[in-house]
Amino acid sequence: MISLRSMAVLTAFTAAGVAWPPAASAQDATPPAVTAGWQDGFFVQSGNGDFRLQIGLLAQADGRFVPHDSSEAVVNTFSFRRLRPYLRGRFARRFEFYFNPDFAGGTLVVQDAYVDTVFAPAFRIRAGKGKTPFGLERLHAASNLLFFNRGLPTALVPNRDIGIQVLGDISGGVVSYLAGVMNGVPDGGSADVDTNDSKDLSGRLVVRPFNKAATSRARGLSLAISGSTGRQNGAGALPVFKTQTAEQQYFSYNGATADGVRNRYSPQVSYYYKAFGGFAEYVHTAMPILKGTVREEIAHEAWQVAGSIVLTGEAASDAGAGIRPRANFDFGDGHLGAFQIAARYHALEIDDRAFALNLVTPGSVRQVQGWTAGLNWYLTPNFKYVFNFERTVFDGDPNGPRKAENVLAFRTQVNF
Repeated sequence: MISLRSMAVLTAFTAAGVAWPPAASAQDATPPAVTAGWQDGFFVQSGNGDFRLQIGLLAQADGRFVPHDSSEAVVNTFSFRRLRPYLRGRFARRFEFYFNPDFAGGTLVVQDAYVDTVFAPAFRIRAGKGKTPFGLERLHAASNLLFFNRGLPTALVPNRDIGIQVLGDISGGVVSYLAGVMNGVPDGGSADVDTNDSKDLSGRLVVRPFNKAATSRARGLSLAISGSTGRQNGAGALPVFKTQTAEQQYFSYNGATADGVRNRYSPQVSYYYKAFGGFAEYVHTAMPILKGTVREEIAHEAWQVAGSIVLTGEAASDAGAGIRPRANFDFGDGHLGAFQIAARYHALEIDDRAFALNLVTPGSVRQVQGWTAGLNWYLTPNFKYVFNFERTVFDGDPNGPRKAENVLAFRTQVNF
């Protein structure tokens, strides 16, 4: 209880315009020992930010249906495509880590597990398992994909691998680079262990020539080139190709093995301006393949062009931020979130010599082409619905050796 004398002192200080009790001086102020909160995920960090832990989740509940599938080659199904809790953090200021397991399908798979040593924004060293520094759409975060699944070029791009990388942003992001020494994985593949002594060298260079021109319409232009090389041997180094949404196998090798240096390269371009976003990439991979006495270099190539418009006017974004609605979904107040439409064309071709030399499994096809139309509904920055229709034709002909594949797919996604 405040005494009469104390009240008199407080009244006197107030009348004189002096705060009571006296504010602590800047020298006396100390940061709190621990802070916690929400920033697209729950976090706990030390007062000076040198130590930080963020906990999040990516959950994608899907439905996939193939109408007019008289042969029942595809199972119409509901499933979890991704179920990934993650831990991201920092310790001792200069060290950052990321751990990203996946429980989809009832099986535990460690997608990412690496530690970064941060020397400066322009230079950090990454050790562990993560995405190979190659490709464009493969490096887009799974939480911010434009479509239900990545396009056909991703089937030629290495996925997760274990190794050491260096990466950084130069001149405020005008130039970005990634380079690594990795175990080496097949086209479109991931691995946790190596099967031979050889290693792959991979790298990607990105230039954003107008990144510092804040008012320029060309500010959202990015140009990139990726490359990789490495010696691979054995049947396990050869790819198997499936359609992107229905996951029907359409190509594999038969009785053949990898036998030499595999080279990949990929030019890429992307552009974002206000509500518009688009990107294009081409991927080429070639490797000597051995079957019996036949040894020949066989190439695979794929490309895609994709574009999108945010109908509600929010800014389009690359893989980093996604779409953030001006107002979160609240049906009672008339807020519906943000709507985005998207379309793409993508294709993949196999070298004719693979068929002429009888290196492939009977029933394999030489070329696939796909068209995709999509609608993305962002109810909040952390919740969205995805609706896609995709048509895939084989050998470039709807009446070719395989019936064209039509797929309806939708997704409910929570990400924070």
